[in-house]
Amino acid sequence: MSKLLLFTPGPVNVADNVRTAIAGADICHREIEFERVFRRIETRLLQLFEIRNPEDYQAVVITGSGSAANEAMLSSVVGDQTILVLSNGEFGERLHATSEIHNEHTMHLRFPWGSPLDLGVIDEHLRQNPVDVLAVVHHETSSGMLNPLGAIGQLATSHRVMLLVDCVSSAGAESIDMERDNIAFCSASSSKAIGAYPGLSMVIGRVDEFEKLATARARTSYLNLHTFFTFARERSQTPNTPAVPLFHALDKALGNILVETVAGRRAATRRRAMRLRTGMRALGLTFLLELDEMSSVLTTVCLPSGVDIERLRTELRQQSIIIYEGKGPLRGTVFQVGCIGEISEDEVRTFLRSLEGVLSRARLEDTLPLAGSLPQVPEARTDRPAVATA
Repeated sequence: MSKLLLFTPGPVNVADNVRTAIAGADICHREIEFERVFRRIETRLLQLFEIRNPEDYQAVVITGSGSAANEAMLSSVVGDQTILVLSNGEFGERLHATSEIHNEHTMHLRFPWGSPLDLGVIDEHLRQNPVDVLAVVHHETSSGMLNPLGAIGQLATSHRVMLLVDCVSSAGAESIDMERDNIAFCSASSSKAIGAYPGLSMVIGRVDEFEKLATARARTSYLNLHTFFTFARERSQTPNTPAVPLFHALDKALGNILVETVAGRRAATRRRAMRLRTGMRALGLTFLLELDEMSSVLTTVCLPSGVDIERLRTELRQQSIIIYEGKGPLRGTVFQVGCIGEISEDEVRTFLRSLEGVLSRARLEDTLPLAGSLPQVPEARTDRPAVATA
């Protein structure tokens, strides 16, 4: 099979040295060889998050997807306290659904998919209701919305609320300042902007907050955060048998970022996103969000009239290009183009040429005038659904 170009928010195409690393030496997870890999990963994760006082923070690694890290946080941290979950898309709603399973006192403040979080509404809710923990998704992948972590951190600090953040699809691509924004715990994933294989997730948190979990009633066995913290802190190991080859790959992927520099990787991802957006706009396409609302991870593109999403995906796949379709209320109206992982300049050009060909054929068959490559860049969509809360 020819190489698939994964223009998705994850999994992604990995670097050659990451692909080689997954076939590393066979080692036992209870021996010093694994402990060395584990300690390097711990250190590199804190460097990825640009932690200025690493002695105050701990990273743990869970064999499981990003959802496992989120469930570990929600099932371990809240207990009998009241948690407020913010959502403006699928993954915020998933946080809420997970919290409801584990936490009796779960509240939900919901905004429409593709709409910004209304900070005034959140502030008023925190003033009017007793809330101990606030949970939010940083990059809401279902729309491409980058939620304002700094402003949310300020709200959490001013209301003396613990902040949990899903950084699964933003870690490695967007700036995350745990110390400035007073984030107690956040989650990350190996298979997105970090550029490794699926199957590992991480929770980074303050040591003092991890230590407080010692007296919390366990609500899960496998995903108990304090157990992971104890094994990491005291033994440089995991409580259960880990996916050792994935640790080798994650170690190498983090090393790649640090060689490039964290700021350099973010800048490269932004440049690639802008090249893709400029090229797609030149084809007459418009976007769901304003440019200043988007993450660097992906672009959510409005599906042109007369273009069928299944045909678009199928014809691109025939050219070894993989994109995402919309979900939930966006299904059938948008498609998503990711720009993380190992994507070269030539592959970006290949994607844009292939997309132009598919759209041209679809427009011709629909008897619409062919847009082709437009000399002017059209404005992004400005209409916005009304904010609703629940």
